[in-house]
Amino acid sequence: MATSLICCRVSVGLRHSGSRTAFCNAAKVLGGPSALFAKNGYQKHQKQQQRSLSLHEYLSIGLLKECGISVPKGMVANSPEEAFSAAKELGSKDLVVKAQVLAGGRGKGTFEGGFKGGVKIAYSPEEVKEISSRMIGKKLFTKQTGEKGRICNQVFICERRYPRREYYFAITMERSFQGPVLIGSAQGGVNIEDVAAENPDAIIKEPIDIEEGIKKDQALRVAEKMGFPPSLLDEAAENMIKLYNLFIKYDASMVEINPMVEDSSGIVMCMDAKINFDANAAYRQAKIFDLRDWSQEDERDRQAAKSDLNYIGLDGTIGCLVNGAGLAMATMDIIKLHGGTPANFLDVGGGATAQQVTEAFKLITSDKKVLAILVNIFGGIMRCDVIAQGIIMAVTDLDLRIPIVVRLQGTRVDDAKALIAASSLKILACDDLDEAAKMVVKLSEIVSLAKEAQVDVKFQLPI
Repeated sequence: MATSLICCRVSVGLRHSGSRTAFCNAAKVLGGPSALFAKNGYQKHQKQQQRSLSLHEYLSIGLLKECGISVPKGMVANSPEEAFSAAKELGSKDLVVKAQVLAGGRGKGTFEGGFKGGVKIAYSPEEVKEISSRMIGKKLFTKQTGEKGRICNQVFICERRYPRREYYFAITMERSFQGPVLIGSAQGGVNIEDVAAENPDAIIKEPIDIEEGIKKDQALRVAEKMGFPPSLLDEAAENMIKLYNLFIKYDASMVEINPMVEDSSGIVMCMDAKINFDANAAYRQAKIFDLRDWSQEDERDRQAAKSDLNYIGLDGTIGCLVNGAGLAMATMDIIKLHGGTPANFLDVGGGATAQQVTEAFKLITSDKKVLAILVNIFGGIMRCDVIAQGIIMAVTDLDLRIPIVVRLQGTRVDDAKALIAASSLKILACDDLDEAAKMVVKLSEIVSLAKEAQVDVKFQLPI
């Protein structure tokens, strides 16, 4: 639930991680969260990194195949030599080499060294090997990756198929339908966001009762509205039912097939797959979450996961360390209200240790854009004195020189204040949240001006 709330309140456009972001595609198609962000004015000012787990294409295709869904034959390769062997084993003269990078726009991307295109057609094993040598071990730059790029460690070699018609199909969880919804369109193989914006009537939506599950007549209705010919309606519906069963089985938050096709040989086939998984089900889907490729993600995400912290990087200048998702969102709102921009969402939870607080500070300060930090803790289950110990440890160990404003209330708050006062560290305490937010915004502005003027600023505590 907290993750959903975070997405609705502070999700403000993607940073550069993840796949083509199937979840956001569906949100735009449904007129949901994306529209909300724009109304609240967040989208222009903040960027958020992707939260949900996304797997490489070859892994998603593998899951589809295991569920009996028609997909092209393919093999993954970790080197040009493996790519050559895979191409020979597939035995086709028409092959596609796909860079396994979790970013959209691969086909129009550019690799280090100038090689263009992360999806290439090849006509022989030798050509597959040559193309793979220019992809594997190189960074691919696309619109989604930005200037950082994403490393390509593998390529997916698959047979080339010739579709007669291309369709779009997806399944996602949607609040307005209070459960899963099937999304379909006759216009596949293109950006579904553009279709939704230009011709909303081209999008078909079919809500599913999550307790009763999908019914054959629902799948048939969607297939018919999508424009599948009568001879393929049953086959298309069967694929949709299998995709829904996969969606439920693996606790997916989004399954996107773009395109689902009517193949030239007269069968229905899923040519591509993007699957996002519910992070709250990680304990139940351990095998799926073990497939996460950390090389494709922000290093801070990995650090946060190791320390069991809830972290989302934004692009502001004020670091936030808070306990509880609701308080974190309120803290970011009040910073915004006073003219500041939050640099992150970081919830240490209700049972954080002093060591976790130190790790939280490391995460926050690893972002060079952070000019000041606001710690806002309401001690209930979480004790304020434990937070204070963590703050003192972090400031000492990391030799922090940026201003830190601390607002503590609740369990053992007096002990916490005593610890901070006895530390002799330059930590600014403030009992009122509104005043604390005003203070941290002003301090960040001072540090920003000082950096621009290339002068050093030293903060002294008031007497």
